[in-house]
Amino acid sequence: MDHQFQEKIMISSLSEVDRVAFYKKTYSHVAGGVLVFILFEYLLLQSEMVVSFMLSMTQGYKWLLLLGGFMFATNYAEGMAMKTTDKNMQYLAYGIYIFFEALIFVPMLYIVTELMGPSGSDILYQASIVTLALFTGLSAAVLMTKTDFSFLKTGLTIGFFIAIGLIIAGTLFGFDLGLWFSVGMCLLAGGSILYQTSNLVKTYGVEDYIPAALGLFASLMLLFWYILRIFMSRD
Repeated sequence: MDHQFQEKIMISSLSEVDRVAFYKKTYSHVAGGVLVFILFEYLLLQSEMVVSFMLSMTQGYKWLLLLGGFMFATNYAEGMAMKTTDKNMQYLAYGIYIFFEALIFVPMLYIVTELMGPSGSDILYQASIVTLALFTGLSAAVLMTKTDFSFLKTGLTIGFFIAIGLIIAGTLFGFDLGLWFSVGMCLLAGGSILYQTSNLVKTYGVEDYIPAALGLFASLMLLFWYILRIFMSRD
């Protein structure tokens, strides 16, 4: 118990050099998460059974069940990563989260890579570049200016609840949420990146770079999802 308590040295109490070391570990784990996501996605798309099942789950109430299962699994993984100081368990939680992210992306990436022809590859490339550029720019702006974006928490919470309500309504009543919803979700994802980046110092201990990376990875993938939808809607 004493050992665990000693490990929970908050980032806010560290020197600038040690904070930079923590940030490097965190963002290298975000980058590692992206590579593992690409590997999982490639393997899942090779399975006709997985692709067929996931495409079948995009219709009506099944999509809501899938989203509910995804939210449950991701909340479990995030909670598991934060509650333990065991690195193996933290990596397991991160891996579970990445797998479920890859799984829920299967229908959209199948459409882009297999059904949209040569233009699909261009769309995927452009959306990936824009997502990484925005994520890097937002994170760098927070870390370089040291601005506190904790005031965004209430607005983000309300925004995400409204978004969930609109997704449920759109699924149940069969209307397309359209381009502006995707734009709004990109703004929410951008706000989440600003909030989580500025909150790194207050929330995490010196050994919590894996759960910190998980939270940032989640915001990155949310941003990618809706930027990809915007690019797909142009085609």
